[in-house]
Amino acid sequence: MDNGDLPHVLAVDDNLIDRKLVERLLKSSSCKVTTAENGLRALEYLGLGGDEQNTMDGTTTSKVNLIITDYCMPEMTGYELLKKIKESQIMKEVPVVIMSSENVPTRINQIGA
Repeated sequence: MDNGDLPHVLAVDDNLIDRKLVERLLKSSSCKVTTAENGLRALEYLGLGGDEQNTMDGTTTSKVNLIITDYCMPEMTGYELLKKIKESQIMKEVPVVIMSSENVPTRINQIGA
């Protein structure tokens, strides 16, 4: 099986150790993994980095099957990243998983709403 047949996951986390851990787990599960250290880099990779032309024609949009993101990151939270992705006609169907090692019930309720 070559990389073209593998599910492609974008893993977004500002913590290098957590990012590497997720990458290793996914690769051991036969996934192609791309990592980004924050939401802005993830949007750039997806072709949603502010250039409206990228979001319209899809020519620079990267094909991913799943996005896994940390919730608590500087500059842009995982929830804000989720909202940006779901606003895109091209990327809105891609599943997004938000993860967190924090145990803050109010944040969990906000994401679930």
